[in-house]
Amino acid sequence: MVVNSAPTRRVEESLQFAALGNELRLRVFRLVIAQGKPGIAAGKIAEQLQVPASTLSSHLKTLQQVGLLIATKEQQKLLYSVDHNTVRGLVKFLVQDCCQNQPELCGLQFSGACDS
Repeated sequence: MVVNSAPTRRVEESLQFAALGNELRLRVFRLVIAQGKPGIAAGKIAEQLQVPASTLSSHLKTLQQVGLLIATKEQQKLLYSVDHNTVRGLVKFLVQDCCQNQPELCGLQFSGACDS
C-alpha cells in the first residue's frame, strides 16, 4: 500500500502528535478545543486544570509551535484557541488512506466540520 503523504508533511504531523503525547498538553488541547471561539485565557486554563502558570506556559508554547494553538492578545491577556485548519489537516492525515483512499466509504466527513 502506498501512503499519500510527503515526507515534510509527515514530520509536521509527527511533531503535532508528539506534542499531544504529553498528558498535560493533551488536557490543555481538549480544554481549549471545547471552548471554541473566542478561546480561553491562560489563567483560566491553569485554574481549570489546577496547574501552576509557570508549568502551563511551556506547554502552551509547545502547542503553539507545532501549530495546534493560536494565541490572540485581548487587552492585557492572551486568549488561546485551536487552529481548526491544522486540526482538520491532522485528522485528515490520519484517515486519508482509509478504505483504499476513499475515506468517505468509512463515513468520514471533513467539509464544514469545525469551521473557523
